[in-house]
Amino acid sequence: MTETAMPDPLAALSDRLAGLAAAGTAATVAVHGRDGRARSGLVWAEGLVVTAEEALERDDDLSLTLPDGRRVPATLGGRDPGTDVALLRAETGPVTPLPLAPAAALAPGHLVLAVGRSEYGPISTLGTAALIGGPWRSMRGGRIERRLHLDLQLEAEGEGGPVLDHAGRLVGMSVPGPRRRVLAIPAETIARVTEVLRTRGRMPRGYAGVALQPLALPGGTRGLIVMGVDREGPAAKAGVVLGDILLAWDEAPLGSVREMLERLDAESVGREVTLELLRGGRPMRLTLRISERAAA
Repeated sequence: MTETAMPDPLAALSDRLAGLAAAGTAATVAVHGRDGRARSGLVWAEGLVVTAEEALERDDDLSLTLPDGRRVPATLGGRDPGTDVALLRAETGPVTPLPLAPAAALAPGHLVLAVGRSEYGPISTLGTAALIGGPWRSMRGGRIERRLHLDLQLEAEGEGGPVLDHAGRLVGMSVPGPRRRVLAIPAETIARVTEVLRTRGRMPRGYAGVALQPLALPGGTRGLIVMGVDREGPAAKAGVVLGDILLAWDEAPLGSVREMLERLDAESVGREVTLELLRGGRPMRLTLRISERAAA
């Protein structure tokens, strides 16, 4: 009587992970810039590649190494520093985009696979979802739909590459975060930003037309004192003058310049907001219509 060999679960898991990595890197490119360093990028659709904005030091002399090994030139389609998303255009040929993972499908402790492409070939790193939180603002003011911290070691060449869940679905794009954390820019953020960059070439930002400085007030409260006013800007049209102290924006307190900048996102353009302020010690309310910041 012959003994039936039992399947090796470790070998099966290893083969499964290798298969997921192969499927992920089939939609992953290496991004080359003038500095000679390679980073990774995700083929979002035919002719469109998403990569980490912070990794692109220059907008010119860009090229891609495609999954089949071909090197092709690329041009910048737009970049959004706030969400760390950049869009490149190149002759990628037909592609099958990675399926998107449902937001609710990922929980802390779930396995994730960060894949990328170096000048030598595909790379992958296994880890877990360490933290999953709600919407947040980056240090550069971008709105990001979910906070995703990953427990894995990100290769330098892997920055900008896709992060996959256990089913090979796209969770997001891997980027280095503060304190040596690895973050994933969620797929839903990439989809939203990429559509704007594809159609407009840049991410619009709101513009109020004031220069501000934090100010401590009696009683432990804080405000923002107006140090400069664009004479043709929204604040001037609303009646803001030098020396005004801004206290609140639509009843939300303003204690730092960053809080003001966070409110001037793409969705703010065209909105009317109520500013609460002090002028000569007297409280006032003004209505300001936010315009779009001119392209740099």
